[in-house]
Amino acid sequence: MSKTFVRVTAEHDETGRTRPLLLFWTDGKKYEIDKVTDVRQAPSLKGGGLGMRYTCRIRGKEVYLFCDEGRWFLES
Repeated sequence: MSKTFVRVTAEHDETGRTRPLLLFWTDGKKYEIDKVTDVRQAPSLKGGGLGMRYTCRIRGKEVYLFCDEGRWFLES
């Protein structure tokens, strides 16, 4: 597995919580994040490092989206 860095549009509320809304794949395709089911501090499964892991549902598929030091990535 490797990290695939992606661009993300996120919403930040007044308490400092971040909710990712859109994910832009490396080829420019845009995917709406249908639902965020879990948010926790967790290590990247294969890439190392510790950041926030967002369990997201995109087009019916569950994916882990990580944010580490302001960079967003998926593991593939």
